[in-house]
Amino acid sequence: MSNEIQSIFNRIAPVYDQLNDWLSLGQHRIWKEMAVKWSAAKSGDTALDLCCGSGDLALRLARRVGATGQVYGVDFSPNLLEIAKERSQSQYPQPALAMPAVGIAWIEADVLNLPFEDNQFDAATMGYGLRNVKDIPRSLQELYRVLKPGAKAAILDFHRPSNPQLRAFQQLYLDSFVVPVANYLGLKEEYAYISPSLDRFPVGREQIELARQVGFAVATHYPIANGMMGVLVLSKLGVIS
Repeated sequence: MSNEIQSIFNRIAPVYDQLNDWLSLGQHRIWKEMAVKWSAAKSGDTALDLCCGSGDLALRLARRVGATGQVYGVDFSPNLLEIAKERSQSQYPQPALAMPAVGIAWIEADVLNLPFEDNQFDAATMGYGLRNVKDIPRSLQELYRVLKPGAKAAILDFHRPSNPQLRAFQQLYLDSFVVPVANYLGLKEEYAYISPSLDRFPVGREQIELARQVGFAVATHYPIANGMMGVLVLSKLGVIS
C-alpha cells in the first residue's frame, strides 16, 4: 500500500498545489497556518514537517524559527521534494557563497522509520499525511521518539464528519467536484483513493487514544471546517534523563 501511495503522489506532484487550492477553495492555507501555530514553533527551534509534500508547512515553520532555527521537511515522494526545494529557493534566494538565512533540509524518507536521533525536535507538523501512512500507531511512535521532552506536534488532516448531513455533503462534493476536476487533469484514478482513505481513517477520539498509547501525555483533537477537517495537537512531557 505504501508503494502505491508513493507512486500516486509522484504522479500528482506537478499539479499538487493547484489541486489543493481548487479542492479547498483556498482554505488549506488558513488550516496549515493554524497547525503551525499549534505546534508552538518559535525562533531558534529545530522543527520537523512530516509528509511535507510541496513544502507549505515546512516553509511556514521556517518563517517561525527564523535564521537561527532549522527545519527538516520529510517526504517519500522525490517528485514533491524537488518542487519543495525549488519553492524554498525562490522564496529564500541566497548568493552562492553566502550562508543560508533560513535552514531547510529536504529529506526523502519513510515516516515509519525516521532517520533522526531520539529527542531531536522542538516542534513538528504533519499536513494530510497521517491518513495515508501504512501504520498510524508506528508513525505516531516515531514522532514521539524524535520530539524533545516538552515539544509539541500538530497533525492536520481530512476527516469524515460525524453529522450525517455533513457526511453526505462531503461525499457529494468528492463525487461531483473532486473527481471531475481530477478527471479533467487526467488524474481520476490517482484521486480515487481519497474516499476509501477517509473511510478507514480514525476519528478524533480514536486519534487521541492512539497518541496516548504511544506515550503522548497530552493529546487534543480540534475539529475544524464543520468536522470535515481536524488538527490533532500532541505534547511530549518529561525531561531528558
